Formats: sequence, C-alpha cells, structure tokens
Amino acid sequence: MTDESDVSPVTRSKSEAKSAYDRLSRWYDLLASRGEEKAKKTGLRELAVEVGKTVLEVGCGTGSSMETLAESVGEDGEVVGIDLSIGMLSITQKRIKKVKLSDRVELVCSDAANLPFKEDSFKAVFMSFTLELFDTPEIPLVLFECKRVLNKDGRLSVVAMSKNKTEKDTFTMRLYEWMHRRLPKYVDCRPIPLQEILKNAGFIVTSQEQFSTWRLPIIVALTKKTH
Repeated sequence: MTDESDVSPVTRSKSEAKSAYDRLSRWYDLLASRGEEKAKKTGLRELAVEVGKTVLEVGCGTGSSMETLAESVGEDGEVVGIDLSIGMLSITQKRIKKVKLSDRVELVCSDAANLPFKEDSFKAVFMSFTLELFDTPEIPLVLFECKRVLNKDGRLSVVAMSKNKTEKDTFTMRLYEWMHRRLPKYVDCRPIPLQEILKNAGFIVTSQEQFSTWRLPIIVALTKKTH
C-alpha cells in the first residue's frame, strides 16, 4: 500500500528550483513537452473551460496550456498563470503575445503554497506536472489554496506522475525514485499517490484517466470541492 509517507522528499530549495527553471526555460519545451503533451491535452479537455469564465493555471511554465485556456475563455474571460520562475513566465508572455491573446491573460510570479488571490476567485484551476514538485508537507497547502480560490462549483484538473496504490512499484519507478534521491537538482519531480492526496485535501475525483510517460504512470484527475 502506498501512502504519503512513502513519497520521496524534495531536498532542493525553492530558490534553487527557481534558478534552475530560469536557466532551463528556453529549452524546456524541447526537453519535456513531447512526453507531457497527451496527458496535458486530456486534462484541459476534461476541465472543459467555458467562455467568459476566470481560470487559474498553477505552474504555467512556458505557457502551452495557457494558450489553450485563453482561447477557451474567449474575449470576455480571463486566464491567470502563476509560476515561481521569471524565466518561464517570460517565455509564456512571448508565446501569448505572439498569438495576440495578451488582453485576456495575467501572469504572476508567485508560490502556489500561498496564492495571492481572494476566495472564490476562479471557476476552474488547472495544474499539470506541478504538484509533484512540492515537498510532501507542502502538497496539502497547495491544494488547500486551490480549494480556497475556487468558487462553490469550481473544478480542479490535475495532471501528475502518480504511484499506483494497488500495484507494486515497477523497476522503472524504483529507478526513477532512486535518481530523484541521488540527483535532486536534475530529477526534481517524483511520483505521488495522487488520488489519496486529493481525497485528503477535500476534493472528489469525478473522472480520471491514466497514461504512461517514459514508462511511468501519469494520472489525469478531474475533481470538485467537497462542501
């Protein structure tokens, strides 16, 4: 059985993470987007953002999902993207400007464990390959913040590398986690028991799909708040 105590810790500091992503930002899409694209698109489709709504993306990175979200909300909607890395936000800003969607996008450099937004600010929150970057004690804080800023009928879509609670770890999983422990500056994310974490944070999983990236399990979970 997998629980949160089985999750490898994150030993890299946030300042180190910020500096690393600032340096990596111009190359990130070449390194990561191919393996992440299918799961991201599924998460966005499941979120089903409506025209005129206000949406938050936590960990917007280089902005590939921001572009899709901005198109979905239309001229009367708004998409807010937050990221810890100024370098990543700079790439996002250039991408959004290129497709002429800047008028409906706001970018904020912020830590997701302390979102700078009021309660009930968003109809939907999207988070892709971000939650597993936080150290285990901080993950509930991030999800609490997401829950706080969502409105009553809001939805949260999470795409994450996940440990399967009912199956034994594969060789690939064990190797990846070993690399995470040995090379935390380079292998910064790690699998987490996503379904359990979401339930403990007060979310109900309404649908989910599973993928495999680099032979590691990826789960796309659409959730709503418990009341």
